[in-house]
Amino acid sequence: MSNPSGIRSGLTVPRGDVVGTYETYPEAQAVVDRLAKAEFDVSQVAIIGNDLKTVERVTGKLSWGRAALSGAANGAFIGLFFALLLTLFNPDVTGAGSLRLIAAVFLVTAGVGVVLGLIAYAFTRRRRDFASTQQVLASNYQVVVPTDTAARAQQLLAASPTE
Repeated sequence: MSNPSGIRSGLTVPRGDVVGTYETYPEAQAVVDRLAKAEFDVSQVAIIGNDLKTVERVTGKLSWGRAALSGAANGAFIGLFFALLLTLFNPDVTGAGSLRLIAAVFLVTAGVGVVLGLIAYAFTRRRRDFASTQQVLASNYQVVVPTDTAARAQQLLAASPTE
């Protein structure tokens, strides 16, 4: 849960009563939103994820071509960003000159990206021949409120419509 005041609360699991257990984080978030809309003080509400698991989803097989293409794309995007900054903040570059600058920086950084992508693949090639993404997921999410306000929270949730 984000803390708008920027003050770090203690690194302990919040205590209180569970007003609901949900399969997904957006479902738990929707419950907190319903409480907030009902003028409930949500500053002491917590969403607790239980039974955390690391999930790695394989997105494809790695190859020299894919490593080069990925490196080129990464380099090109970085180059495009820097080229746009250069043209925006350099009053001497205008019109066709700015397009030539953008194209040159784009091509050079894409080339550097290809080389770096191939080097990175060469180092990991035998240990890992697939691409993947990782995320931490909880099996369920509990909405916890202070014990002294749990009855009111349950009342508000029972009275407010689900969207």
